[in-house]
Amino acid sequence: MLNLKFIQENPELVVEKLKKKHFEAASIVQQITALSVKKNEIQATADQCKAEMNKISKEVGILMREGKTDEANAAKNRTAELKDSIKQLDEDFARIDQEVFNIQVLLPNLPSDLVPEGRTPEDNLIVKSHGEIPVLPENSVPHWELAKKYDIIDFELGVKITGAGFPVYKGKGARIQRALISFFLDEARASGYLEIQPPLMVNEDSGFGTGQLPDKEGQMYHATEDNLYLIPTAEVPVTNIYRDVIVEAKDLPIKNTAYSACFRREAGSYGKDVRGLNRLHQFDKVEIVQIAHPDNSYELLDGMVAHVAGLVEKLELPYRILRLCGGDMSFTSALTYDFEVFSAAQEKWLEVSSVSNFESFQANRLKLRYRDEVTKKPVIAHTLNGSALALPRILAALLENNQTPEGIRIPKVLIPYCGFDLID
Repeated sequence: MLNLKFIQENPELVVEKLKKKHFEAASIVQQITALSVKKNEIQATADQCKAEMNKISKEVGILMREGKTDEANAAKNRTAELKDSIKQLDEDFARIDQEVFNIQVLLPNLPSDLVPEGRTPEDNLIVKSHGEIPVLPENSVPHWELAKKYDIIDFELGVKITGAGFPVYKGKGARIQRALISFFLDEARASGYLEIQPPLMVNEDSGFGTGQLPDKEGQMYHATEDNLYLIPTAEVPVTNIYRDVIVEAKDLPIKNTAYSACFRREAGSYGKDVRGLNRLHQFDKVEIVQIAHPDNSYELLDGMVAHVAGLVEKLELPYRILRLCGGDMSFTSALTYDFEVFSAAQEKWLEVSSVSNFESFQANRLKLRYRDEVTKKPVIAHTLNGSALALPRILAALLENNQTPEGIRIPKVLIPYCGFDLID
């Protein structure tokens, strides 16, 4: 959530910067400005009433001691009138304050100056490419056919049990899932991340804190009776560990990692792009989250990008890193890098990770602060997170790119985790 004072003091800047995200903010900013003026007027009137009431209250005792009963009673009546006025003014102030808040949360985060112009994924900037595109043997097939051939993923059984987008992993398919999770978690811990096992459901406050609510409620599974949401990513519960918390500056950055199942409705998804593992309603992912000092959050973002790049390289997958343009960024992000791996059988790039700096946007919603070492005052922190990594499309690329006439080769780094070097 953008800081209210910043909006009030920089209305034109907010409107101009959000144009890069193709968000028309002028009307919202104008409403905030107008309502803020009303709030100030109400507050000024309330302060005047309180000052008058305090003055009269002191005079009542003097009037009574002087025997001026009628004047004292008139003063008491005026005090009662002022109390009623103050009560009404306080109610009006609270109502308008809530109106401002409701409008304020509709504004997306401001994009960093590093964000390129553009509206669609085609406008994203490729900042790095690594690895050679594999040449597959004749008669190579996409991963959903490999899954059926080697009986490692059963999509139809998932439909029977739950519905489309909920695959069942079997045998070596299940084991490679577990291997990837363990590998990703071990790499994160080796990079200084504390492992967390979070809940898979969150309340409204948690959804609001990281920006899923009120923006993305239609994309989350909602347990209506208990008013809980299945998490779309471990970012939500892990970041909310620090909601309403003041951390010490010396403890920054705080680095957490978590494996979780993730649940996304993916409403409106259809066609060839949702085949097999390309787009699921339930999938596994390892997340990395950092709570950072504002002075070095972009340096830490570069480190997180390097961490994810190291994972993909160890898996021997060709990849590219894209800096997302304004029109393709999320509501909450200030700067995002996407990772894509090349799927040789499908002959396309598949997104496998997003690594983002949210600056103070989430932290402002979360009331997540650090105590400044000099002033000792609480200051809003920065938050960052990244997928390290999401499993489905990584597995799709691994299966497709490593298929041979003998079977599917397992990357060297995963063999100790899998316990086998070939799916045959």
